[in-house]
Amino acid sequence: MSNACKSCSSASASGGCSSGHDPKSCGEKPVDEKIAKTLSRIKHKIVVLSGKGGVGKSTVSANIAMALALAGKKVGLLDVDIHGPSIPRLLSLQDSKPHIEPDHMEPVPYSSNLWVMSLGFLIPDKETAVIWRGPMKLGLIKQFVRDVTWGDLDYLVTDCPPGTGDEPLAALQTLGQEAHAVIVTTPQGVAVDDVRRSVTFCRQMGNPILGIVENMSGFVCPSCNTTHDIFNAGGGEALAREMGVNFLGRIPMDPEVVRSGDEGYPFMKVQGETPTGLALKKIVEPILALG
Repeated sequence: MSNACKSCSSASASGGCSSGHDPKSCGEKPVDEKIAKTLSRIKHKIVVLSGKGGVGKSTVSANIAMALALAGKKVGLLDVDIHGPSIPRLLSLQDSKPHIEPDHMEPVPYSSNLWVMSLGFLIPDKETAVIWRGPMKLGLIKQFVRDVTWGDLDYLVTDCPPGTGDEPLAALQTLGQEAHAVIVTTPQGVAVDDVRRSVTFCRQMGNPILGIVENMSGFVCPSCNTTHDIFNAGGGEALAREMGVNFLGRIPMDPEVVRSGDEGYPFMKVQGETPTGLALKKIVEPILALG
């Protein structure tokens, strides 16, 4: 790998940095042996991405991780959203703190086979704003892989903030080209336009794309279980066809998903057999098929 690029403050026409370096390695430092050792103990790396904010990436990430854990897999859930970490709240872990030693940190256990790490565990209070530039974000993400004692995992699910900037770039660079991307969108065109860039981003980074998830795809009426298309439907599936990637499925808007997030329990843990839960299980099937 190349030494760190010192002139990547703007994107070139081809989508790389302004100096023309390959986006796979721009900004990277030589291979970190401790990171490599950590990654060698993780069978599969799943990165949840979206070019658009507000599409439910963190909810999808948390429920993918929970579904994998319920299937008996050893799972790590890594939240690299530096400015808006949501995973602690979604799992009702806001008051948890990781055990920290001088040379390592222990992830916060959610269950006997699901462990979690987030900057949200390290912020002193919910009012504190994290005002960091790119190098500090890169350093923290690397630290969350290098210094966290993940141990032997079947899956590490990484929840990224929206866009194709520092955090998703650092996550894919750190986890390597073995990491598979799950890209989340909502059906409406304004979201699909931005999410299309996430597909291109993953291809430029050389990471395989497991597929696209269409979240908030219709509203499930709690009285009659009928699905109504509030934001239209099919935008994610059409994008998958256009970009030549798999369509993993639709997740409807379900009041119980909203309530589960507000109250801090994973939807899949208690609602796995509902229409929405079955839709999430279908999305997880190709991830489980990785082995």
